[in-house]
Amino acid sequence: MTDLALRFDPASWSADLVLDGGALATDNGLASALVVSLFSDARARADDPLPQPGSDPRGWWGDAFNADPADRIGSRFWLLTRAKLTEDTAVRARDILREALDWLVADGVASAVEVTTALHRPTAVRPSGALAITVQIQRPDGPARQRFDFLWDATARSFA
Repeated sequence: MTDLALRFDPASWSADLVLDGGALATDNGLASALVVSLFSDARARADDPLPQPGSDPRGWWGDAFNADPADRIGSRFWLLTRAKLTEDTAVRARDILREALDWLVADGVASAVEVTTALHRPTAVRPSGALAITVQIQRPDGPARQRFDFLWDATARSFA
């Protein structure tokens, strides 16, 4: 699987295409697939409490043209932008992120995907604490397991 390479910028919580000598760079697709899956906003479910009641349930516009309602782009992680960092939030984040990556196994891109979350206690640098997110992906065609780590600062609503 080859995709256009994306570079995630934690400061702006955005991704951009990577250039290589003036041409669009490609990667093995796993890093880019992870960025799109986790950091694109999936549409909130009807029973999801929105960060601000009555606000936009978001979602990727391309899903409106997808005939399979189970095949959606993105994650509902954005629903946690106003959540306090508690054990319940860590569990909810883990479940939301796992859900966003389920397609990797269903489509045969990965044989296993593991998402773990852990709370980081408040420090002088991060007075409200942070949520550590680790994603490990096992490819079906080899023993190599790829690991991606993120640190989410709920107060700044950004990744470090």
